[in-house]
Amino acid sequence: MASVAAKLYSDDVSLLVVLLDTNPFFWSTSSLAFSQFLSHVLAFLNAVLSLNQLNQVVVIATGYGSCDYIYDSSLSSNRTFESGGMPALFGNLLEKLEEFVSKDEESSKEESEGRIASSLLSGSLSMALCYIQRVFRSGHIHPQPRILCLQGSPDGPEQYVAVMNAIFSAQRSAIPIDSCYIGTQNSAFLQQASYITGGVHHKPQQLDGLFQYLTSIFASDLHSRGFIQLPKPAGVDFLASCFCHKNTIDMGYICSVCLSIFCKHHKKCSTCGSVFGQSKLDESSSASDKKRKTPDAM
Repeated sequence: MASVAAKLYSDDVSLLVVLLDTNPFFWSTSSLAFSQFLSHVLAFLNAVLSLNQLNQVVVIATGYGSCDYIYDSSLSSNRTFESGGMPALFGNLLEKLEEFVSKDEESSKEESEGRIASSLLSGSLSMALCYIQRVFRSGHIHPQPRILCLQGSPDGPEQYVAVMNAIFSAQRSAIPIDSCYIGTQNSAFLQQASYITGGVHHKPQQLDGLFQYLTSIFASDLHSRGFIQLPKPAGVDFLASCFCHKNTIDMGYICSVCLSIFCKHHKKCSTCGSVFGQSKLDESSSASDKKRKTPDAM
């Protein structure tokens, strides 16, 4: 009976870690106001908590230069209900979110020069994985974990290594990364994260109906996903970023020791220090140049 109860617990109960994009540079140019976006998200979180009284929701704010926990439904103070029947997450979450946004905006004014206006996705992913691992080690019975990235900011090429490390860590721990991208251009990072970890990636066409997208696609637990039809990606952008200039490339050089990627041939790997030999392309080009410079024999 104990094993059956544990199986039912793991099948039905979800631990949802939501990464909330609060980047001020994105929201200042977005067609969807941040207040409207937040109202959709809060309604979605309330729906997830209402599906099962044992469901747990954790919200991590992803800013321009920082990230932090702003809500955890497992805390007793967040499990209380107001007179209207809605959980107290509205007051607690909004209060911490306001504090976080004000601090992040102050730091972004000092550090925004010469940097892409991307949010700190790598940091929030790492925090989500650390929280889930802590839950794993707390006992034998734990809910099914998954991460939901609500992202609108463009990808930051300088975060490529850290983001990919987080993705592969989630894959090894069997933690799906769902992603809902609300920006103008799609995110290669989130596409790869959902594809590699077995999650769902979706880019809503109508942001006014964001709540419907969230509830119909991302509210279902992992056990129920085997019985419903979820949207499948038309294609995944697997382009990588070079380690030397942080630019997105479609062809480059890779270190055979640490798998670092470079857009140009280097004599030495800047990551692990391995010494490279001359590439075949460089050898052929240098040979052709030498042949052109050599005068023809009489």
